[in-house]
Amino acid sequence: MNLSGVIFVVVNSHEAVRSALATFLRGEGAIVFVSPDAFDGLTVIKNSRPDIVISSIRLPKRDGFELLRDIRALGSEAGGNVRVIATTILAQRADRNRIAAAGFDGHLDKPFVPKQLLEVIKSLLPLNARAVEG
Repeated sequence: MNLSGVIFVVVNSHEAVRSALATFLRGEGAIVFVSPDAFDGLTVIKNSRPDIVISSIRLPKRDGFELLRDIRALGSEAGGNVRVIATTILAQRADRNRIAAAGFDGHLDKPFVPKQLLEVIKSLLPLNARAVEG
């Protein structure tokens, strides 16, 4: 999959996870910004206007649900309609239902493999004219 020109923001409190995701996505041609928490993540999202945000649900101070609400509150003109993928540690059924009800565009249970991430991204890319499948 060619992700050339696709902009991602990865929001995760674990530096190793942020780094691994960024390295993988950049290897697929993407432009990637990273953030350790929801506060910084929202600023990065406002400044970079990404196509896709990959956010952990468990973040320090403000969780992924609060980040999603903040993103949507931006409105479509300011990037509030960006596609957001939630990542969680083996979510329980209730968590999955809450994730879907909150309006996340995709979901991955951690740990996940690159193929699973690409499948979720691919499901979101038809909405994005910048992405070219390779």
